[in-house]
Parts: sequence; C-alpha cells; structure tokens
Amino acid sequence: MVEVGWEVGENTDAIIQAYRESTISLNYYGDSIMNSVGDVIAFALGYAGAMRLPIWLSALVFVAVEATLLLTIRDSLLLNIVMLLHPVAAIKMWQMGG
Repeated sequence: MVEVGWEVGENTDAIIQAYRESTISLNYYGDSIMNSVGDVIAFALGYAGAMRLPIWLSALVFVAVEATLLLTIRDSLLLNIVMLLHPVAAIKMWQMGG
C-alpha cells in the first residue's frame, strides 16, 4: 500500500512541479499508467526478493543498483529524494553534465 500511495502522490501537480523545479527533468509531466503499474510490480518483486535474501545482501544489491544508476545515468532513487527535499545546485549541474 505504501508503494501505491507513493505512485499516487508522486503524480500530483504539487510533486510534479517540485520535481521539475529541483531536478533536470524540466519536461516531466508525471508517470503514465503503465509506468506506475510497472513501478508497483517492480516494487512487489523487489520486496519479495528482499524478504528471502539476507539483509546484508539486500543492502548490497541496493547500494550496487544506486551506484550503477549514478555512474551510468546520473540519477537514482536517493538522488531524487535529496533533490526533492533539499535541492543542491551542484548536483543539478552534475546531472546536466557539467
């Protein structure tokens, strides 16, 4: 239910506007229905996997995914959270390739 709540909340006008102002996604207009459904399915699969793996391995996989995303596309879950809660100009510049 938390993931579904997040998907609903993240597609409100207030969050979309905040996301556009604080990240490099200037043309972001919210997720499509298919994207939101895919996010919920990915969450469910990840949660099921994390419940079966040792906590240290779940944490390691999370860190590896975050690091891979930062190095390859200059974006990640943690970076999006940071930029939504407290935008940092240097991070935005780095994401834009500067």
